[in-house]
Amino acid sequence: MAQNTKIAIIGSFIWKFAERVLAQGISFVISLVLARLLSPDDYGMIALVLVFINLAYVFISSGFATALIQNKDADSTDFSTNFYCSFVCAIVIYIGIFFASPFVADFYENQELVLVLRVFALQIPLSAYNSIQNAYVARHMMFKKNFVSTVISTIISGTIGIAMAVLGYGVWALVAQSISNVIVSTIVLAIIVPWHAELKFSMQSAKNMMGYSSKLFAADLSGTFFNEVRSLIIGKVYTSADLAYYTKGQQIPNLITQNLSNTVMAVLFPALANESDDVTRVKNLTKRSLQLMSYIVFPALFGLAAVMEPLVLLLYTEKWSQSIPFAQLLCIGSAVGLLGIFPLQTLKAIGRSDIVLGLEIWKKPMYVLLLVIGVKINVLAIAIMMVIYDIYAMIVNMQQLKKPIHYGAGEQLLDIMPQLVLSAIMSFVVYIIPDIGGMVITLIIKVLVGVIVYLAGSIIMKNESFFIIKNLLLEKIPVKKKGENK
Repeated sequence: MAQNTKIAIIGSFIWKFAERVLAQGISFVISLVLARLLSPDDYGMIALVLVFINLAYVFISSGFATALIQNKDADSTDFSTNFYCSFVCAIVIYIGIFFASPFVADFYENQELVLVLRVFALQIPLSAYNSIQNAYVARHMMFKKNFVSTVISTIISGTIGIAMAVLGYGVWALVAQSISNVIVSTIVLAIIVPWHAELKFSMQSAKNMMGYSSKLFAADLSGTFFNEVRSLIIGKVYTSADLAYYTKGQQIPNLITQNLSNTVMAVLFPALANESDDVTRVKNLTKRSLQLMSYIVFPALFGLAAVMEPLVLLLYTEKWSQSIPFAQLLCIGSAVGLLGIFPLQTLKAIGRSDIVLGLEIWKKPMYVLLLVIGVKINVLAIAIMMVIYDIYAMIVNMQQLKKPIHYGAGEQLLDIMPQLVLSAIMSFVVYIIPDIGGMVITLIIKVLVGVIVYLAGSIIMKNESFFIIKNLLLEKIPVKKKGENK
């Protein structure tokens, strides 16, 4: 059973990671084109709208979809019941956004936001169905199908966005790209995934789902609300362009964190849920995953921060140079924040949504305090305060695993410390390398030096995660036996 579980997890990880890498690779190329065609103000307007869209998504995907993945015995009735609850919720939310959009426009003193918000929010009801499709895929670890739908939807929606940007539609190119992505993904999954909504509804299923998801929903809503308040304040107190630079700075490290977090969490959560009755296995799985993730995340994001200036200037041009300091700071915050998600995923998987909710209540006063301090200074200070909060939140989250699975913050910090120290040394070495022969040459040299320093340091320090990854890779390389034909 354990071997079968290991094989299923590895296979699912490969497909999910392939999906994220290819999709984000395509999205990255598309974003480069759009960033050159559109202005920071166009992106700033979308960032203002996303404050409300992201809050709406919590109502649809957070509790409903997560409850289905966590429930090991979920059947077709449970999936259909959750879909109808989610869809009704989505319709109510869209109506609320539709009538609230004039007030949002007045708040930002930008009347163009009325129509943008109303059209952009149309994807919310569509996402109600899509979120249940993705829950079914995750529950049954069918990530190959996710790979197909994501790649197709990313290519088609990106093509639509670029075409509209070339034709001069401005912000509407970004709106069309986002909506078409959801539509195409939903259609593709409807064709290749064996689940479809049926005329089934169970009040008992709805009650059971609410019993688990209500606390989880409240926690996710709280977390999303306070994250979006940051964007709302930047957009109101400063300018939409300032918000665009902050958001673009956040988007660059997100290319890495979203790939890794979406991959690992999508695979790890159902795997932990399946083993939720065995505390020792849950601890071991969480521990090993945290070590391996920190070995990949820290060098990737610390190294990215070290090469950020030539990277942004090369890819996005001087027009986006003001996003560089935000991107460097948020690389550090993203690395810490991603590792801080691990304890929450474990708590969700073992059914302790009450602890997750309690954590949000406990952490948010510190978030508000740091945000207020940052707002009083400038936008860059806000980014600094958010990094401080990410560190604080990670430690608080880690401590909550001490009782449920006997894996406290101290032990977790010791597990990630070798990777942290090695990554800090590597990034410093990369950062101090001077410009040599232009941005492209400098960037290549910095990346090569960073890889060499990190791998050499891993061997010298006998890093356990390095040898685990090395052995896994060697197992995948076919070795010819003696006597085989060439």
